[in-house]
Amino acid sequence: MSVVLTEFSDGVAVITLNRPEAKNAVDLEVAKALAAAIDEFEARPDLTIAILTGAGGTFCAGMDLKAFTRGERPSLPGRGFGGITEAPPTKPLIAAVEGWALAGGCELALSADLIVAARDAKFGIPEVKRGLAAAAGGLLRLPKVLPYPIAMEMAITGDPLTAEVAHAHGLVNRLTEPGQALAAARELAARVAANGPLAVRATKQVVAMSANYTDPDAFAGQRRFLDPVFASEDAQEGARAFAEKRPPVWRGR
Repeated sequence: MSVVLTEFSDGVAVITLNRPEAKNAVDLEVAKALAAAIDEFEARPDLTIAILTGAGGTFCAGMDLKAFTRGERPSLPGRGFGGITEAPPTKPLIAAVEGWALAGGCELALSADLIVAARDAKFGIPEVKRGLAAAAGGLLRLPKVLPYPIAMEMAITGDPLTAEVAHAHGLVNRLTEPGQALAAARELAARVAANGPLAVRATKQVVAMSANYTDPDAFAGQRRFLDPVFASEDAQEGARAFAEKRPPVWRGR
């Protein structure tokens, strides 16, 4: 079974992360498969909008930390984490979130243009709890869609935000009952797909550009701060501690 599933119909692509046994954590295989699905979506003129979701009641638990401790980084050159965070599609993308959108999973959701979430869903960038940092767009995008103090609290405590609070602050477009996020995302996507595809694509690009939502210079600029974090002993300790289900012992190096 593929780690990423695709469905195409009526102008809409549905892309599903399919590692439910690992809470849809992203390893290099998932990143490559997701990038390929996005490329197909972008290349097909019959598709106007895509939905990204996760199998098994969880959107995505982020980077596969066990793979990280083996030296694997699920990022692609020029495309970022999951093959998407630094280069989202030029066509609109909806994230349909059930359960957790955590760490890199939250950053995948932030790569989308619209978010539909179940009321009991949660968003979080807990990387600091593992000695890491939300380098895949979380630190860059959250302050653009949330009030600065809310975004800062999420970033430096690592604590999650409920979907209802995220909706109140504008991060989430639509709230649904649990289990209904994908259905509601399909309804929203159908409204978009009914419009002129060239107009929709161009409109998305202009709005994203005006908000400076995907800024290559910003991604490059953050690396001088964050690359040393990922190369640190603490980063390895945080990931190992998570895998071993114990509190980390920080050394500050």
